[in-house]
Amino acid sequence: MKIAGFCSSHDCSYCILEDGKPLIHNELERFTREKEPMGDGIQFMFDNEKDVSDITHFTHCFDTWNGGITQRFPETFEQMSNIAQNNGGNYYVPGHHMSHAANAFFSSNYDEALIFTLDGGGRDFGPNGEMIITAFTVWEGKGNKISEVEITDYGNINIGGLWSSVTEKVFGLSSGYPKGNQAGTIMAMSCLGKPKYVDVFLNSNMINTQVDYEYLRNIAQKTESDSFDVAASLQLATEIYTKNLLSKYIKVYPQYKYLCLSGGVVLNSVMVGKIYEWFPHIEGIYIPPVPYDAGLSIGAAQYVWHHILDKPRIVWDKNKTPYLGRCYTKNEIVDALVEREDELKYRDSDDDEIVNLLTSGDNVISVFNKQSESGRRALGNRSIIADPRSNNMKDVLNKKVKYRQWFRPFAPSILKENVSDWFVRDVSSPYMTKVVKFKHNVVDKVPAVAHYDNTARLQTVTEKDNPWYYGLIKKFFEKTGVPIILNTSFNDREPIVETPKHAVNCFLKTNIDYLYFPEYKILVEKV
Repeated sequence: MKIAGFCSSHDCSYCILEDGKPLIHNELERFTREKEPMGDGIQFMFDNEKDVSDITHFTHCFDTWNGGITQRFPETFEQMSNIAQNNGGNYYVPGHHMSHAANAFFSSNYDEALIFTLDGGGRDFGPNGEMIITAFTVWEGKGNKISEVEITDYGNINIGGLWSSVTEKVFGLSSGYPKGNQAGTIMAMSCLGKPKYVDVFLNSNMINTQVDYEYLRNIAQKTESDSFDVAASLQLATEIYTKNLLSKYIKVYPQYKYLCLSGGVVLNSVMVGKIYEWFPHIEGIYIPPVPYDAGLSIGAAQYVWHHILDKPRIVWDKNKTPYLGRCYTKNEIVDALVEREDELKYRDSDDDEIVNLLTSGDNVISVFNKQSESGRRALGNRSIIADPRSNNMKDVLNKKVKYRQWFRPFAPSILKENVSDWFVRDVSSPYMTKVVKFKHNVVDKVPAVAHYDNTARLQTVTEKDNPWYYGLIKKFFEKTGVPIILNTSFNDREPIVETPKHAVNCFLKTNIDYLYFPEYKILVEKV
């Protein structure tokens, strides 16, 4: 049985489950090449899938746009309805945060967990079936069911709304389409400042309508150091407020040893990395690869499969992977190369040569391997990789391709079995969701991936997660004694590349040294 889930808003996406397992998850921004575009998720699926006539049920989280998809996109909705009816299926409408919660819990391997969702606001169903806009909800997950604990009005709790407002009104950065939400830049700045203005945020109860943005903007515009202080204040206030917020429920439900988190706020990996310190009895924290709104299409479909249709859970070993994009053939890759053959040359290669290139001359290598990652964290299949031991690599990357602010960090991909040798906490972070400190005796060995406070947003890699990427890091480890490779997303101020043409275009318009297709062992250079 197939279920199609849709998100028709910013972060437009679709997902198809077959017997509860995700077959594909696509985000519109990967194809439009602009971040967070509005779109019709159903039309997006029709445009990209050859045959969807066997879909039984379809689902769309509650009223993502005012008017809902039945009014915004009546033609595609009718087409989808006819397909479902022909197959004896139905249309389901779970809530926005209900879909976030479902994505977090049903993607985890936890039998029981306390679930928190935090974002900038979405429409859900209240206790009596009424529509309510909320930015914070709490759920219990047990087996194949999730049940509501509390849904709060977004006028009372709205951390995501505050961050978006500060990003735009104080720092003059983008908070959405077409450049995407740049809140991560503020998070990166925070470790360089002093939290002098924490009370400004806490006294507002972290509600965006209660903050004096002009006051903060005037401070941030004085000097770069002052802007860092405002960023540090927002980060610390967020941590204090979130800790107190979660504590209330964790104390009431002490039986839960596992947490599932979703919503755009949990992209704050600095905060997430501290939850273990706040609540030592918590044994595991799970965040799905797509915790922001593009993941709603996955969560809505999972909610239908497990909660409504009462189908049993599916454990990770048989199911969950973040690599849910489309596979591209060797012919499609070669066609993209031939199209630009006057500008590039390509030949056969192997992983041993890639390791040699990484360890010589500060080379920067882009990787295009099999299916793309769901979510905005590159996890080895659409990555730019480099040697983390290089003192120059941050500057090299920014000069050659990323063009980011000097204070923005780059992430380490590390063999999971070696985490405890390099970091103060042995965590699992396969989707780059946690920031952890390096151990003091090793941090100087990898200056390119250590932030200014000696932390890193790490990606832990196992052979099961990604056999090729694991093998490459292993070879690098054998040659250098360092089980870490620098990993950043394969893009240049636009969404991560999706197709072979995107990869070639990005490679040619930047100063990336090599482009590698591991599946077919093709290495590309510029002429």
